[in-house]
Amino acid sequence: MGPESAKPTILIVEDDENIQQLVGYNLVKAGFQVIYADNGEQALSLVFRDKPDLVILDIMLPGLDGREVCKKLRHDPRSRQLPIIMLTARGAEDEISAGLDLGADDYITKPFSPKILISRIKSALRRGREGDGEGREGGEGGVVRLAEIVIDPRRYEVLVRGEPVALTLSEFGILELLARRPGWVFSRQQIIDAVRGYDYAITPRAVDVQVFGLRKKLGEAGGCIETVRGIGYRLKA
Repeated sequence: MGPESAKPTILIVEDDENIQQLVGYNLVKAGFQVIYADNGEQALSLVFRDKPDLVILDIMLPGLDGREVCKKLRHDPRSRQLPIIMLTARGAEDEISAGLDLGADDYITKPFSPKILISRIKSALRRGREGDGEGREGGEGGVVRLAEIVIDPRRYEVLVRGEPVALTLSEFGILELLARRPGWVFSRQQIIDAVRGYDYAITPRAVDVQVFGLRKKLGEAGGCIETVRGIGYRLKA
């Protein structure tokens, strides 16, 4: 990315010139390098040519929409780990859920505060640098340590303040999924996909029941699991 590669490069994919310029101005002021795409096809070209560190992707684009762009980026090994933040209209829960199911890391609704967007970008970049090793020991399948919670997937053991907590397989799977990526929003469908293969089928409504039971068993520590209204859940970063 050239001599200024120390500055993270953000690709803004937005066909509304006013929003594009507003976001770009605030990101440059915050110390980022910025490149722009007006449509999905151009976005894909710039991702592989300029290798940005993060993509801000509007769902509603002419031609190839944001969902298709996200899907293509996630299916290509070169961009599979690229952080993606979706821009969507306020109240469009179905769009947000679809974007998260396709692999977006986070979302923000219009209109939005540039300060909040920058905070989300910094958080996504930090998670990207830490990668899958965040909060764990020994790589995939290793122990996850949070403030008061220790999760050992090899033993199916959860400790809260040193005391064991008995969880069902589904509750354990949900907790481990959220804990391995603190701050990431997981839709109910993503949670279902992650725990599929356990002893019984899980429906979107059953996910809510599982999370309710999980919070109760974790006691005060269960407050770290946040409900993202209309979408799903995340664990506080």
